[in-house]
Amino acid sequence: MAQRSLLNISGKNDVRQRLQVLRQEINLHAHRYYVLDDPILADAEYDRLFQELVALEQQHPELITPDSPSQRVGGAVLAQFATVPHTVPMLSLENAFAAEELVDFEERLFRFLQNRAPIAYVTEPKLDGLAVELVYENGLFTLGSTRGDGLVGEEITQNLKTIPAIPLRLLNQDRETPKRLEVRGEVFIGLAEFRILNEERGKAGEPLFANPRNAAAGSLRQLDPKITATRPLDLYVYGVSDPTALPCTTQHELLKHLGSLGFKVNPLVHLCRSIAEAIKQFALLQSQRSALAYDIDGMVVKVNDFALQERLGAKARSPRWAIAAKFPASQATTRLVAVEFGVGRTGAITPVAILEPVQVGGVTVHRATLHNEDELRRKGLMLGDTVLVQRAGDVIPEVVKPVIENRTGQEQPIIMPTTCPECSQPLVRAGQEAITRCPNPDCPAQRVRGLIHFTGKSGMDIEGLGKKAVEQLVTQGLIQDIPDIYQLKVESLAALDGWGDKSAENAVRAIEASRTPTLAKFLAALGIRHVGEVTAQLLARHFSSLARLLLAGEADFLQIEGIGEQVATSLVDYFQDPAVQEMLARLEVLGIRVQEEKPDANAQGGLAGSVFLFTGSLARLSRHEAKSRIKELGGQVASGISRKVTHVVLGDSPGSKLTKALELGLAVISEDEFLRLIGR
Repeated sequence: MAQRSLLNISGKNDVRQRLQVLRQEINLHAHRYYVLDDPILADAEYDRLFQELVALEQQHPELITPDSPSQRVGGAVLAQFATVPHTVPMLSLENAFAAEELVDFEERLFRFLQNRAPIAYVTEPKLDGLAVELVYENGLFTLGSTRGDGLVGEEITQNLKTIPAIPLRLLNQDRETPKRLEVRGEVFIGLAEFRILNEERGKAGEPLFANPRNAAAGSLRQLDPKITATRPLDLYVYGVSDPTALPCTTQHELLKHLGSLGFKVNPLVHLCRSIAEAIKQFALLQSQRSALAYDIDGMVVKVNDFALQERLGAKARSPRWAIAAKFPASQATTRLVAVEFGVGRTGAITPVAILEPVQVGGVTVHRATLHNEDELRRKGLMLGDTVLVQRAGDVIPEVVKPVIENRTGQEQPIIMPTTCPECSQPLVRAGQEAITRCPNPDCPAQRVRGLIHFTGKSGMDIEGLGKKAVEQLVTQGLIQDIPDIYQLKVESLAALDGWGDKSAENAVRAIEASRTPTLAKFLAALGIRHVGEVTAQLLARHFSSLARLLLAGEADFLQIEGIGEQVATSLVDYFQDPAVQEMLARLEVLGIRVQEEKPDANAQGGLAGSVFLFTGSLARLSRHEAKSRIKELGGQVASGISRKVTHVVLGDSPGSKLTKALELGLAVISEDEFLRLIGR
């Protein structure tokens, strides 16, 4: 490669041209080194090119561009992380822990599709890292965020720019590359790099990271990007928010295409013609796990065909077309000392194993879930047993089974209570439920746990009213139900043990700040059975106000995509309860004003009230463009056939949606008619 001295450059045009050449060469060689693992340039020569680039940019700072390799380590220290809404939710995946559960997964697909045509799958290693989204506009990396809660993430663009595996500008762009591309992947730290990082932290007297995932997450959430730049972060991409934005019809094609754009794609991705082949791949990947340079905790199985993915759609929290097959978790043996029976906020009685402390996967475990009475009996556990303990999904400790060979004859049977441990009410099991419940709505344990949920992070997030504080307030008789929270006074709190004037004032100030919650936050805080944050957001978007929601019946709830009969029944039962109605009335008297969900700015557009469904491919614009235009005009886009669909847009090679649409008598329009509707 010809070398060129800075002394040979004269004039700004000459400098600009040289900078362009340097950036292209450095990006090319960085891609070969960090992504392809196939360098063709010596490190010293790469360093010389980089130093020349930096020197030129220092002399001409007005010529620095955002995609310059020099900008990977830079940016100001952040005061805090801004939030970024994901245009398409980053859903979590359902888990499978055995081959039989993968077979069950395919059976669910067959039932939903109402046919047993063969399905091809793509399998991908499930990295134990941190999911991120990378936004490219006109080929330039402009925005990066964490997964967050799936709907909203934290903006970490400058930190992500420090990762060499992330291209600052897409390679090999053509006219089919969309103006905006949202790429998703997993940031991780390799095992060898993790060990070195912890050794360096130990020598510096800094606390060690518990595992590579924690190290990756902590590194990405640094307020100073220069600290992030010192961490050995890497990334594999696994998809995009809208596959129809690219010229690909399958997941396997998409991953190849992302590789051509400059992204790092895991080489262990495999195309499987059947679920049986996917199960074989799972066993193979598990055998390879210990030899990999990075940590994985399972394998992701995805339906390969995008048209099938679209037909299958998603539930409230996860897509129907993908599942995470998890490896057996870290395990250890210890002794079962006792069993406690806890009462949850919905009255569920949960047996909890009290164990002799043991290390499982780097964490000291002394309590573990036994799930429910059926699981307790199925496992045949006895007090005093030596038991095998694992962290289910590498997170929640659970007792797997007793080690029968270690029994001495001194073990005692575990007796399930017949009355509530807290209020002595006879316990019940409804229908086919596996859970035993306390039916007493006034049970003190349910009341306390309901209050803890209401004030906690999944509820109103009232600072100063954590679990211990709520338990203390209930014990002291200061609160018994939700409305009591809004009658707490500074002087009453300041008089309690462990409280002072400042903490009391802060708590009351936080309570006051929670008097005008959003509808979604309020619904999630109430602790309605089967209604979590995602379902609460669905309800808030549909009804907009609490008043409208309170007038709804079961049929109204069932119209909402993502809400089934179980949730609908739970909502009706909850809001028809006289005690709930009295509680809501008291909150209104106390000045609690639940805010209406603000409609989209274009909700009154020309397509307001219209719901569109696409079947087949469009010839004159991309599916992403079509959906965006519908939303701009106030319309909605459905993922599956239902009677709420007002227009079925017919493209080339339509699928089974057309047959179902005709059976339901839905309006079917051509692409030309659709274009006229949206003003194109």
